[in-house]
Amino acid sequence: MYPEIKGNRCAVITHAGGPAVMLTDVLSNGGIEVPSLKEHPASPALLEKLFGGSSVGNPIDFLATGTAEQLGYIIDTVENEYTDIDFSVVIFGSPGLFSNREVYALLDEKMKTCKKPIFPVLPSIINVKDEIQEFIDRGNINFPEECVLGNAICKVYNTPKPQPENVEQPAIDVARIRKTVDRCESGYMEIADYNELLDAAGISRKKSVEVSKVEDAIAFAKEVGCSKDVPLVMKVVGPLHKSDVGGVTLGVKDLETVEKEFNRLIVIPETYAVEMYPMLDGTDVYIGAIKDPKFGHQIFFGLGGIFIEVLKDVQSALAPISAAEAKEALTKLRGYKILQGVRGQEAVNIDLYADQIARVSALVQAAPEIAEMDLNPLLGNPRYVTAVDARIRLEK
Repeated sequence: MYPEIKGNRCAVITHAGGPAVMLTDVLSNGGIEVPSLKEHPASPALLEKLFGGSSVGNPIDFLATGTAEQLGYIIDTVENEYTDIDFSVVIFGSPGLFSNREVYALLDEKMKTCKKPIFPVLPSIINVKDEIQEFIDRGNINFPEECVLGNAICKVYNTPKPQPENVEQPAIDVARIRKTVDRCESGYMEIADYNELLDAAGISRKKSVEVSKVEDAIAFAKEVGCSKDVPLVMKVVGPLHKSDVGGVTLGVKDLETVEKEFNRLIVIPETYAVEMYPMLDGTDVYIGAIKDPKFGHQIFFGLGGIFIEVLKDVQSALAPISAAEAKEALTKLRGYKILQGVRGQEAVNIDLYADQIARVSALVQAAPEIAEMDLNPLLGNPRYVTAVDARIRLEK
């Protein structure tokens, strides 16, 4: 049994360039890095131990005349000196110059003693059939074709680990959730009702009010101290896609604008109230859930706001999902560097984001009547990851 692949940086060791180039292409296309080792401090000393014309750039090519001793030097350097390499692939066919027994015996020994995984590709299955069989009889496995191995490594690395039998979920108020769900009818939940669910599940949300009179809008603005330092958001309640109908106003900084925007928003078709809350800041992220009749709830998460429609950069997992699993899945987003903070933009607190994903998972487990759920966007920064808008539909 081979050790677990714990990273995605590979050294390719060969004595013939062609197969190594093909393997490198396969690995690179599958998310495995084959980093250059040419400038590594340990490379000059290794190169001195190899025949002239050898290369340590990665692929590490020690030529058709390379010996078992030289292969040992290379593997030991990968094991002990190339600390940023996670595993290696050794491609060694028959050069037709000498027996391969010594090379395969050395490879067998190193595979059993090195901590970093070593994957053998022994392609000469006809002319060194006996030597390969001896290698296999020692308890090893041979991969006779480098691209098959490369594709397999990529699939192993990119396949999520199986979920544990008992998934650790955050503590939530199940009784409060059940009380809210039981009193609601099928269909989209009212703001007050789904806020109750979010609070019971410990999902961070903006603190808002829903007003249907201009006097109440002005009173709330005075209460929170609406100003240039505390700007408000005002958005319609009723229309499904608020931005499409001009139903969102940002940066309201005075009472005169509060009154003007309330009067504008309240007459938009299908609007029955206006939601108000202090503006938050951060990167738009997303958490959603949808129930499949066969597999249960699937949880989605990734970049939010308009980017979810444009980039579709999301990860998904079947509930239940733990915060640790969510955190690992987030690293596979193409836009993960955005979450880490780029060009002066604040990073999203990944621990808080992963916790919110786990809480959505726990919520839909406690309330299987939730047919679909969207928190889009949540605004994330180093201090908080808070839902700005939500939509939950029950199906009883």
